[in-house]
Amino acid sequence: MQNILDVKRKLEEQEKINYGIANAKLEDEKKKLRKLLLQRAGYEKELTGLVSGTIDLARIRMTKHAIDTMKTLIRSQMIQVHAAEANLEQARQRLKEVMIDRKTHEKLREHAFEAFKQEVAYEENKAVDELVSYTYHKAEE
Repeated sequence: MQNILDVKRKLEEQEKINYGIANAKLEDEKKKLRKLLLQRAGYEKELTGLVSGTIDLARIRMTKHAIDTMKTLIRSQMIQVHAAEANLEQARQRLKEVMIDRKTHEKLREHAFEAFKQEVAYEENKAVDELVSYTYHKAEE
């Protein structure tokens, strides 16, 4: 019973590690998304400055193209963030299942140990009763 519980604990530790990795991946993907959003905001600010100042048509086109490229990259990164969120949720579910399984085995082990203690106490009481009975009958004779 203890061996099974040890295996369950190791599985739980592995799932905790997997959950941590998935969480770190999600945070990394969110960080990349924030960086892309800041870059796009910078390009949009630059475009506003180009349009209001002296007009440099080639630079305006290049900046608009950069903004469009950033929008595409942001959409792609949002997909990556959603995938990382889904992976994190799956890791959380697996961790939850492993924890429940381990706790169930711990309860079973505790119940088995309690039953064993009761059985030992019963056997001890039985031995004491037999000894007392033997001693009592021996004293009567």
